[in-house]
Amino acid sequence: MATKKTAAAAKPKIRVTQVGSPIGRPEDQRATLIGLGLNKLHRSRELEDTPSVRGMIDKVRHLVDVG
Repeated sequence: MATKKTAAAAKPKIRVTQVGSPIGRPEDQRATLIGLGLNKLHRSRELEDTPSVRGMIDKVRHLVDVG
């Protein structure tokens, strides 16, 4: 059975880089960084541009750089 390419490959991506430390921040902000796949300074992830990811980025906007 042949498989079709999904529309997920065509979804726009957004690059998020951690620029601030979660030390001294509330635990939920640390958990949000981990949810975004970030755990050390200057690490980047390329994530799908979805409303849920945008909400997570907004929560920790002082700790990340979006580009």
